[in-house]
Order: sequence, then structure tokens, then C-alpha cells
Amino acid sequence: MVQDAERWARDVRTIRVIGAGAMGRGIAQLAAAGGVTVELADVRMEAVRDAVEYVSGMFDRLVAKGRMGAADAAAAKERLRPVGEPLTPFGECDLVVEAVREDMDTKRELFAALEKAVPAKTVLATNTSSLPVTAIAAPLADPSRLAGLHFFNPVPLMRLVEVIAGARTAGWIPDALAALVRRLGHEPVHAPDAPGFLVNHAGRGLVTETMQILSEGAAEPVDVDRIARDVLGLKMGPCELLDLTGLDVSHPVMESVWTGFYTEPRLRPSRVGRARMEAGLLGRKTGEGFYPYVDGVKREPAEAAAPADAERRPVWIHEGDADRGPGARETLGALLSAAGVEVEQADGPSGRAIVLVTPYGEPGGAVAVQDGLPLERTLSVDPLGGFFTRLTLGVHPAVDRDAGRSALAALAATGRPVSVVRDGPAPVAQRLLASIVNVACGIAEQDLARPADIDTAVRLGLGYPRGPLEWGDHVGAEIVLDILEGLSMGTGDPRYRPSTWLTERAGLGLPLTETGTRPADLTG
Repeated sequence: MVQDAERWARDVRTIRVIGAGAMGRGIAQLAAAGGVTVELADVRMEAVRDAVEYVSGMFDRLVAKGRMGAADAAAAKERLRPVGEPLTPFGECDLVVEAVREDMDTKRELFAALEKAVPAKTVLATNTSSLPVTAIAAPLADPSRLAGLHFFNPVPLMRLVEVIAGARTAGWIPDALAALVRRLGHEPVHAPDAPGFLVNHAGRGLVTETMQILSEGAAEPVDVDRIARDVLGLKMGPCELLDLTGLDVSHPVMESVWTGFYTEPRLRPSRVGRARMEAGLLGRKTGEGFYPYVDGVKREPAEAAAPADAERRPVWIHEGDADRGPGARETLGALLSAAGVEVEQADGPSGRAIVLVTPYGEPGGAVAVQDGLPLERTLSVDPLGGFFTRLTLGVHPAVDRDAGRSALAALAATGRPVSVVRDGPAPVAQRLLASIVNVACGIAEQDLARPADIDTAVRLGLGYPRGPLEWGDHVGAEIVLDILEGLSMGTGDPRYRPSTWLTERAGLGLPLTETGTRPADLTG
């Protein structure tokens, strides 16, 4: 039966949440606070009682913190109704949300029973985080009434909700569920019924490239994390994030998304992840991952001190591409001069000068060879981020050790922290950002989600400072494309194949965040 989506969402009065674990409790709290009567069900009645007590306690906490009125909390508690068994006879129930364990047979069995027990108007939703919605619904006599409604933990704090239409979900249901999510104060995005849905798919850009960097020995985990936090502005570095979630959770997700897209190279996991998982280096839960943990607290090594005995030498800065904003000679030169470092202004470096190059998507050593610079005295500094936070110094094999130490001392004199990594086709921050943007462009290219939903999902679900398509526009699609083409040429690895969405929009001068004109716009 076709419904008006907005009207259906306004008229929802009662939902049944099946599963009284962490997710079910969170969904119940959100719905009850939003004015909806919540029937809590579980195969274990004690779990239902515990859930009601827990959610009631959360309302009391909110009152104590001044974030909820006492009358509102009392009314929300009244809307919590323990019903016990999942198939306890239904009255006027508008929606059933399943939040049981992540197992295909369990979910199929539950929905087969629910289909026979619920009123004909009741919409069915699964909170699955990884199983295909179409496959869950396939055995039903009427699969059109089932959709995915993926909340994130902790539900009251994580505002994002993925709304997933299965292949046979009725057309009005996703919009109706999205409207209900907005009514409850959260933010819905329409996600594809594809491996990883939207958030876990988009999140592969950061973690898979991190593991690739580690497998090459290009940087240490702590350096990748510090660069990700300080240069890219992420709240948490990718290695500490993997330690928090646990490699026993994260690595299988990487593998399932990769295989689900028929081994798409952009999503390829690393041998390092599986080896560490099999070694039990899972992260915080085991006391050791990329970092050691003592009583659950991460022990991060101190920043390396600048070499005190390094010879103070003048610095000459290669201009780079002035079309990409203020030249490196101007910005980095001013920073070094203010720190008391002699910065040469001649057209070429003197015989003692340290040479700093600032390329995008190109090895510093290659720039030195191409432009006839003294190879043993030339090192790279990543220009991404404008030199305002952390500085990343790239070292190629032909660098003279004493010259490299002088370069490190000069950069450290600025007061910025300095990460020393291996020179390569692109610096760490550029590789991470390009991968994040390219994976998101691949999602848009395949029409799996709208650009706005991709950006919203990543900002709210992963906590990035910008959505990946917005981020690409901020940095410049041409720059991202240059980085990827440099990585592709330098490594021969198809994981760096630029998305058509990116190459096309960079060539046409269109934003990554806009769909643009499609054939259907002319015929519809």
C-alpha cells in the first residue's frame, strides 16, 4: 500500500524494538524521547527489564545535567513498554525495528515470523550493519515492506542513520523512514544496499591506504596518526582508530567490503592487517596493537627531538607550482626566516645550502633530478595544509645524512612538530586525502549515493572535518588528481586509479559535490 512518506512519519505512534542490547536500548531511548511509544522485546525477559531500567536511568542523568526537563523525562519513561517475547501479540504498531545479533539466519527467521504476526500496515526494518537488506528480505512473502535502518552506537549521540532500500523495498518506505529519523532529531542518509552500505564503504579510503603505507615501511604508525590529526584535522589517527575498534573487527570489514566489490583495487586490504590480527595484536582490548596500552591507556612515544649537533646551514626553497596558492618560497620561507634560519633568495642554491622541494604527487628525489638540484642536499616538505601545523620531511636514499639532519633542525626551529618519513610518490597526508576523496568519488560514480549523502555520512558517521567530496573541492580536484596520477605512475598499482567522477569534473571545472546534468534530465 503506497503511503505519503511525510504523513506516515508524522502519524507514527508506536514502534516495537526487538533486541534489548546496546543498540536496541539506544533506539528505544531515542524514540521514547521523540514522543513515540516503544515496545521493548527480547527472547530474554530479564534483558527487557534491564533495558527499561537502563534507558530510564539515562533520562534521569539527562535531567541531572540540565539537558532534559523532569516532566519530559517522566513522559518519556511512560512511553517505554516492556512486552517480553518478540512475537507478543501486536496492537497498533507502525514500525518494527530489529536489533538482534548480526547473523543472516537469525534475522531471516525473525522476519519470517514477524511477517505473519504484525498488522498489514506495519513497516519492518533491520538495524543490520553489514548484511544485505535484499538478502534478509528475500524469503518473505512480501519483501517490499522491509528496509534497512542502520543506527550507530551510541545511538543517542551518533546523529547519523543510514536508510537502506532493498531491491524490492516499496518506493515510499525509505523516504518515510528518513522523515521519521528527522522527526526524532537525527540525520538520515540514503545508503545503497551494497557492501559496507555508505559509511563503512567510504571509510575504506583512510584505513586501507594507512595499511598500504605501513606495509611499504614509508612511515611509522605514530607518524601516520600525527600527520592525520595535525595536517588533515582528523580527531583520531587511523592506527589509534583501528586499535580502538579492534583489528578483529576492522580487518574482516576491510576484507568483506573488498570481496563484496569483486576485489576492487581501491578497497584492497593489506597483508599487514591480517598478520597483526592473527598475531593477536588487536588493539586496546588485548593491551597491544599499533600502540601498547596500560590499564586501557594508550602509550604514545614522545616526539623525536631535533638533532642538537646538526650544522646550521642556509636553506634554499624550490618555488614549486605558484598557481596553487602562495608559493612555498613565500610561506615556508617566511616561517623559517622568523625562526632565525637563513633562507637564500637567489635563483639557485649555494654550495652549502639545504634544498627543500614541495611537490604534489611527485617524489622529492625525482624533482631534484628533473630540475638539476643537488640530490644529496635535497629533501621534500609536504605543502598540503600550508605548513601551519605539522611539517612532514621526506627523505630519499641519496640524501646525505648530515644534510638531512641540518634540514630537520631547520624545520624544528620553527616550533612546528616535524615527522620524518620516506620520500615517495606522494607524502603521507596527500596519500590519505587522495584515497579518501577517490573512494568517495567512486561511490558517486557508481550512483550508489548522492554526493550530499556521501558527505553527510562521512562527517557524522566518521567525524571527518569535511565530507570527502567537499574536501576534494576545498583542496582542488586538479591537485587530488595530480596526487593520484603520480601515485599510479610511481607505483603501477591500480588502487590509485582515479575515479571517472574525479577526472571528469577536474577536466570540466565542475565541483565534486554536484551531480551535474544527466541524460534523464533531458528526457524526463
